[in-house]
Amino acid sequence: MGLWSAGLSLLAFLVQDAHGRDKSAGPGSHTLTIAVDGLERTCLVHVPARYKPQTPSAVVIMLHGGGGTGRAALWETGWADKSEKEGFLAIFPNAMARDPARPSHFSRNPQLWNDGSGRFYPGQKAPDDVRFIAALLDDLSARYSVDKSRIFVTGFSNGASMGFRVGAELSQRIAAIAPVAGALWLDVPAVRPPVSLCYITGTADPLNLIEGGVPKLATGASDKIRAKPKPPVRDSILKWAGAIGCPALPATTAEANGVRTETYSSGQGGAEVVYIAVEGLGHTWAGGKSLLPEIMVGQTSDKISATDVIWAFFQKHAKSSEAKKASAQAGLKDAGQPHS
Repeated sequence: MGLWSAGLSLLAFLVQDAHGRDKSAGPGSHTLTIAVDGLERTCLVHVPARYKPQTPSAVVIMLHGGGGTGRAALWETGWADKSEKEGFLAIFPNAMARDPARPSHFSRNPQLWNDGSGRFYPGQKAPDDVRFIAALLDDLSARYSVDKSRIFVTGFSNGASMGFRVGAELSQRIAAIAPVAGALWLDVPAVRPPVSLCYITGTADPLNLIEGGVPKLATGASDKIRAKPKPPVRDSILKWAGAIGCPALPATTAEANGVRTETYSSGQGGAEVVYIAVEGLGHTWAGGKSLLPEIMVGQTSDKISATDVIWAFFQKHAKSSEAKKASAQAGLKDAGQPHS
């Protein structure tokens, strides 16, 4: 703990002293590596051309799906392009492969987030991915000028489930989350300070069934690695709504162009939950690209751009001044504490 804190403090000093000489602070996409629990963890950081060290920037962390990579998530979602247009830092972390000693592979050795489901690491120690994200936030705050009231997390599939976990366990540091096509596996009685949620999924998603159940490819085949039955989507929505103090019934419901939007408002400190279901969308990022063929994961859809919708939601949900103070006080604490 002491060495870890001292190392990060030194990093902060060096970055402040030589920010202009750090090539990772320049425009473009850069790979960063940090050590967490004896493991080498990596992420891709996209720095927009309009980034200025003297101006604190929002941060959007995009967590890839099971078997994916940060670089693939960048390509699939368009978050780097959005970063260029809006000026925030876009971060694409990599999960650990099930066997870190071998090269990762989508099916034989997939990179998977420890999302609280207990699905992926039978008989072995699971990586502490919450600690990784906390340490990553410390590194980013030392390396770049970060607006700590505007740190957001989104993710797809297994990465969406991990986004739920990060929002719950690092609520002092995260302003809002936006899981796409994932599940809230944990029991979350309360999230304090409250973290607003925007959730997007497709009505024809074979791997994130609206009514819950065993995920299956569009071909009908089941993936043994990810075959644990998922809860109904609405269970995750209502669980999070209750955790941030929203009523169990939506305040408003709207439907247009095959997109249904439910808004649960009046949460603690103005927090809210927005649930969006896209008709006909399979297990893909709405408005984005898919690495996998339609025969496996279902159809793509341009009814909405998930990236645009999520960014607009994030814009509305910066942390309050009280929560921002709590975040500042958290500092290195989260990086040094174990997580279940």
